[in-house]
Amino acid sequence: MTAELSPTEWVRNQTQRILEEGTTDGIKVLGRPIVLLTLRGAKSGKLRYTPVMRVEHDGRYVVVASNGGDEKHPTWYHNIKAHPEFPLQDGAVTKDYAARELEGPERDEWWQRAVAAFPQYADYQVKTDRLIPLFVLEPK
Repeated sequence: MTAELSPTEWVRNQTQRILEEGTTDGIKVLGRPIVLLTLRGAKSGKLRYTPVMRVEHDGRYVVVASNGGDEKHPTWYHNIKAHPEFPLQDGAVTKDYAARELEGPERDEWWQRAVAAFPQYADYQVKTDRLIPLFVLEPK
């Protein structure tokens, strides 16, 4: 099954470039590196490419469901909750990961790493009343 590209033009263009070049290296959003997730839709079951900011530590990653500080979680949050095992591409390397949502001190530790990688996350948290969810991705 082939994954679908985003209907959002800039995300679609970014993903097409990754697929054409075979790497996420050199592709940035707001000056920061990204990785590419291939998620299964919670309702549709379709595979979808989802580029997110690169936040990596000791071979594990965290994805931040900030949605730019909106009051609702991004759609992909629900996809990860429904299907927590998926591939992640970092550079030219793609590996399978298992995601789990973080809470407490572990979340706080990863939040600091996320803000260090992309400082706007702190601004997004101020914009919303919801606690922005984080998922740690651990290699399978």
